Amino acid sequence: MSTGCVSPDGRLSEKALGLLKLLEEKGALTPVEIAEITKRPLFQVRSSLRELTEAGFIASSEGEKYSLTEKGRAALS
Repeated sequence: MSTGCVSPDGRLSEKALGLLKLLEEKGALTPVEIAEITKRPLFQVRSSLRELTEAGFIASSEGEKYSLTEKGRAALS
């Protein structure tokens, strides 16, 4: 199930931008931490993270923590 974070032409949805802004503000977070902060169901958070990772806007490191990539930072500029 797609959450619609990234449109076919590469534009980000408001939900995706919100997630990138959260990672910019808070630093690396786990899916559970993101779900708690955003009040979104964990399955939706994981789906968004998967889509944004595949598109190169975020990357996982330190186990299950996700953080912005340079492409993700550029998308917020």
